[in-house]
Amino acid sequence: MTGSWLNIRQIIRLAGLGQVVLALGSLAVPGVLKWRLELAKVQPLIKQMFWVYAAYIFVINLCFGLLSMFDGNDLENGSALATLVSGFIALYWISRVLIQFFYFDRTNFPTGVWQRAAEVLLVIAFLFFSSVYSWVCCFNLQLVK
Repeated sequence: MTGSWLNIRQIIRLAGLGQVVLALGSLAVPGVLKWRLELAKVQPLIKQMFWVYAAYIFVINLCFGLLSMFDGNDLENGSALATLVSGFIALYWISRVLIQFFYFDRTNFPTGVWQRAAEVLLVIAFLFFSSVYSWVCCFNLQLVK
């Protein structure tokens, strides 16, 4: 892959940067979607569980990004661990794409040009991450030691 415009390691790093940006950008979601107002309507345990789940998703996205940015070489080294981790990340993002289109009830989605543009960018990012890590997993499967 030497000599190409972008090689697999650079694409993994780019996906990592994208996931870090996504994680940091997700910190604005509670305000945009008025989570505090909406969660005031539910029992304290449900509210606490929701915030814990949101924190877990944030940390997972951030860690996938940092791993890819700073140790992406080990994600494509052909080891069984690299294959499993890249496969897991691919499955995580593929699941997110499927949730976006087949689970979310769109009747209450925010409307407006900016909101629609944000959703399009997010879906593009999710598809990009899904593709990159699926490709990396397939690359690893060819090299499994």
